[in-house]
Amino acid sequence: MYDITKLKQLRQQTGVSFSLCKKALEESKNNLDKAKKLLTNWGADKAKDKAERKTAAAAIFAYVHHNKKVASLIELNCETDFVSGNKEFQLLGQELAMQVASLKPKTVSELLKQEYIRDPAKKISDLIKEAVLKFGENVKVNRIIRWEV
Repeated sequence: MYDITKLKQLRQQTGVSFSLCKKALEESKNNLDKAKKLLTNWGADKAKDKAERKTAAAAIFAYVHHNKKVASLIELNCETDFVSGNKEFQLLGQELAMQVASLKPKTVSELLKQEYIRDPAKKISDLIKEAVLKFGENVKVNRIIRWEV
């Protein structure tokens, strides 16, 4: 049996569906840390399953540093316009654009290997896997551009 308070907390912290949160809590015997690890592992599995699915929808995100001397653009792709318009997808795009401006990756693959600036325990590829689990769609960074004066 799962603890409803922990279910709400896990859902709020991860954004993953109630049914997957419930399953993770049941399998981890209501241990939040173990449940999060299970969700992360499931996200990696889902990402592998969905990796070949076509990403026909996309959005472009920009970041301009406060000194107006560094800027970046990224193209973040997903499968549907429904997800590309999602508030959390938009937030992910903004975070990735800031990451590109801050840590200067030259390629998408280099970006994916970087530690996330807000949480060095995670790689950017982990954020993408979490997005795949959260949205139930393939999500990928298609292009990045960075300018510096």
